[in-house]
Amino acid sequence: MTKPSPQPSSPSSPSPSRIRVGSAPDSWGVWFPDDPRQVPWQRFLDEVSGAGYEWIELGPYGYLPTDPGVLTEETSRRGLRVSAGTVFTGLHRGPDVWDRTWAHVAENAALAQAMGADHLVVIPAFWRDDRTGEVLEDRELTPGQWRDLTRLTERLGREVRERYGLRIVVHPHADTHLDGEVSVTRFLDATDPDAVSLCLDTGHYAYAGGDSVKLIETYGERIGYLHLKQVDPAVLAGVVAEGVPFGPAVARGVMCEPPSGVPALEPVLAAAGALGVDLFAIVEQDMYPCEPDVPYPIALRTRRFLRSCGV
Repeated sequence: MTKPSPQPSSPSSPSPSRIRVGSAPDSWGVWFPDDPRQVPWQRFLDEVSGAGYEWIELGPYGYLPTDPGVLTEETSRRGLRVSAGTVFTGLHRGPDVWDRTWAHVAENAALAQAMGADHLVVIPAFWRDDRTGEVLEDRELTPGQWRDLTRLTERLGREVRERYGLRIVVHPHADTHLDGEVSVTRFLDATDPDAVSLCLDTGHYAYAGGDSVKLIETYGERIGYLHLKQVDPAVLAGVVAEGVPFGPAVARGVMCEPPSGVPALEPVLAAAGALGVDLFAIVEQDMYPCEPDVPYPIALRTRRFLRSCGV
């Protein structure tokens, strides 16, 4: 697929040549490697390409083919390239989980590397089950757990870079210990910028009350990757008031189609563009579960909206 020619930019709009927009299986309602309520991977690839995207993430390991030869053929003939893989970790639990974590990371990183990606998105473990709401551990980390989280994440970043040539970008996420301004800034202040960057998910950060523009302007050198997402403020207010876990909150529609929610993406993209660095901005609209015909029209509208924002 031919890339559009760069257009002149202004300080109030991001540079199209520095921000590369993509989408992910998440925007097609895909949360698991195999689930009968999810669209087949072939349909996802067809539709994400048809919506005008050139970049995708791998999604849950095993949803897309894990044979690099097969996946390269399938993506190439649709004009698609891979920006990142994704892993879930629980590194705050200490050295005892390292070997198990690394085995999971390694298979994802190997596939991402083989597909030419540069990033690995790292999501912390949930403190409560994202579907049932069962409390799995304390919501707040102890000082010792914070030390384990920061030190082992730095180790992960260095080893992933050394062995696979990928940069980890840590993704604050609802119902994890790393979600809003307090925990995210504490994490950034405690980790080595050379080893650890941030994947700023605008929807998850807003879900926890964070201001994405402020974070970009304050910690711009740590922003290594973006997930573009919005929350519906009215649904979010109900979710927070009732203590609804993340999975049921998504089923209620807490993550909504741009530009109908918050944060406004135009100032986020402008702040990111002002950093003057290459960034992926991957659209993710959590929609699990959803009817199979729902995602594609939304993807088309979202891509048009992002073009109107200058990317």
